[in-house]
Amino acid sequence: MKVTVVGAGAVGASCAEYIAIKNFAAEVVLLDIKEGYAEGKAMDLMQTASLNGFDTKITGSTSDYSKTAGSDVCVITSGIPRKPGMTREELIGINAGIVKTVSSSLIEHSPETIIIVVSNPMDTMTYLVHKTTGLPKNRIIGMGGALDSARFKYRLAEALGAPISDVDGMVIGGHSDKGMVPLTRLATRNSVPVSEFISEERLEQVKQDTKVGGATLTGLLGTSAWYAPGAAVSGMVQAIACDTKKIFPCSSLLEGEFGLSDLCIGVPVVLGKDGIESIVEINLNDAEKAHLQESAAGVSKTNGLLEL
Repeated sequence: MKVTVVGAGAVGASCAEYIAIKNFAAEVVLLDIKEGYAEGKAMDLMQTASLNGFDTKITGSTSDYSKTAGSDVCVITSGIPRKPGMTREELIGINAGIVKTVSSSLIEHSPETIIIVVSNPMDTMTYLVHKTTGLPKNRIIGMGGALDSARFKYRLAEALGAPISDVDGMVIGGHSDKGMVPLTRLATRNSVPVSEFISEERLEQVKQDTKVGGATLTGLLGTSAWYAPGAAVSGMVQAIACDTKKIFPCSSLLEGEFGLSDLCIGVPVVLGKDGIESIVEINLNDAEKAHLQESAAGVSKTNGLLEL
């Protein structure tokens, strides 16, 4: 198993670290446009191998995609965050150009690869990869829902005063503050609905805290988070590498599922060796359906800013 991570910044490096520590991949390639940056990160990570007990080989490369040849999974974290004064159109225009170039370069050297998109706006960048690469839909996956669900479970455990291993929950919809749909009705503590333990008001607070999880961290850190996004990606890569058939909420191209078409948005999927092995159409109530439709409308509007 060979994995490439494009973008050796905080998220990309964390992703590479977690993949290596889990010790399921033979090689991880870090690639970045900044001279020597990926090589330095790779060397630093390899110097933890004896300390952390892994045998995964981590190598770095400055813009040499030939080093990524034969990758089973490729992760795209490259792009820029939105800066003060920058319009959404400007962000999309810049990141769309980066993601198009990166995805085509990866496929040139690894035509059978599975691509995981992390770059923002994530649902729209995932849709862009679908529209510009011609890869089968099962081999293009957006990361957002896995991260949002992890944040949801963190907030649930906090509200319950419970160990996080006791808690299960899922977030579907778009990967944005307004687009997320935390499924509080289906959240459980050791198979018992969380509504048995906490009030509707507290559960609503959990929902709202989850939806602004990324913005909260950006306010505290002055930049976007990296540990949880890196861990979310590594979990998805492991499910593919080890063919676990584990369910993750991921941004997937829909063609009628959940009543939606021609967009990528977070829904439950089964991940295995072929990427998205199936989309799980769970039963939503009327309110959840309405929130998902509203989220989809927002994603479609953002997609309309792409120059395809």
